[in-house]
Amino acid sequence: MAKYTHLSLDERITIQQMLNQAESFKAIGRTLDRNCSTISKEVRNHLLFQKKGCMGHAFNDCANRFSCSLAHLCSKPGCTRKYCRFCSSCHLFCEHYFKVECRKLSQPPYVCNGCDKRTKCTLEKHVYSAAAAHSEYMAVRSESRSGICISEQEAQQLDEFISPLLQKGQSIHHICATQPDSVMFSEKTIYNYVDAGIFHAKNIDLPRKVAYRPRKSRHDSFKIDRSCRTGRTYDDFRRFLEGRPDCPVVELDSVEGTKGGKVLLTIHFVHCEFMLAFLRDRNTAASVFDIMERLYWELRPDIYMELFPVLLADNGSEFSNPVALEMDFQNNLRSGVFYCDPSAPYQKGAAENNHEFIRRILPKGISFNDLTQEKVMRMMNHINSYARQNLGNRSPHEIFRYFYGQRVLDALGAELISPNDIILRPELLK
Repeated sequence: MAKYTHLSLDERITIQQMLNQAESFKAIGRTLDRNCSTISKEVRNHLLFQKKGCMGHAFNDCANRFSCSLAHLCSKPGCTRKYCRFCSSCHLFCEHYFKVECRKLSQPPYVCNGCDKRTKCTLEKHVYSAAAAHSEYMAVRSESRSGICISEQEAQQLDEFISPLLQKGQSIHHICATQPDSVMFSEKTIYNYVDAGIFHAKNIDLPRKVAYRPRKSRHDSFKIDRSCRTGRTYDDFRRFLEGRPDCPVVELDSVEGTKGGKVLLTIHFVHCEFMLAFLRDRNTAASVFDIMERLYWELRPDIYMELFPVLLADNGSEFSNPVALEMDFQNNLRSGVFYCDPSAPYQKGAAENNHEFIRRILPKGISFNDLTQEKVMRMMNHINSYARQNLGNRSPHEIFRYFYGQRVLDALGAELISPNDIILRPELLK
């Protein structure tokens, strides 16, 4: 029996094929010469959650989906559904909605691949896909082999010792040579940590380094260890929202220009499709923290906590310091931070979809180095003033003002653009 070896793509394809034939984990294990617990862990760790219905029926996971007689709850113009149970979104407006899950998914094989009722079921489906599982595995393996190899607490302690000395004008060589028992890292490692934005000290505090031309092969892949995501996974996010259905969610993401250049931090309010964007010189965790900290004090803590109760981000290195985003300087909780699963951008699809408007103005491959925050704000004002059909032909700016008021919009610097003056082309910034 194979031991201590990773599953290959061919083995995953075999697992998918045998699951489609309703084979058991033991039968799959015998075929692959693997322990059945290995197959079980593989399937449960790489589940795909699909909210789609079946032939002629939309997705519906309400316990009353067979007998409900309610109609037109969503008040969508042109809706031709006779009853709301035939609609995939009316449950969002129904006070009698009660979610139900298939009992078979709580026991082996935990997936719907070989279920004979799959083509007639409207509940959420759990599916094992060999291609998706292998892609997710490769992403996790790559991530585990990159970044820094110290914990968040160790990085903070090192920062508290080294940053004050660097800001006094001391060189990294001098610090490592005279304080070897306190640093215990090589000079190259300390340079990399400073360059990655791990410390409060910046490259500008290193007089000789800022004079050097940056190398072409730069990688901003420095991350705090993956333990920072413990208790903040997408499953934890879903459990958090189960008891808070009305809690507004804010999605964080980055939009890149050319590699190594300036990047945008986007902050997307899902329920009203309103998006903010901020220009950053580099895609680092420190730059994200600086922006969120500035918003915290400019908006006042009470307004900030109302706007940003939950933050959902991807697994990028710029979001790898969740404690700094969650706590203020007095260690008071101000936001909850959660992460999407690796290689699952659809889990924050609202922000990804809204990026299409940004790409109309800033096409892929264009450099952001000539942008200013004023131009970025002008671009977002035009995007947020653009009417959306799913908002009842209202603009995100109007919906945001309805929820939070004009004073918050003024504090954010947002302005409403007249419908006839909206421009969603590159000419807007020229």
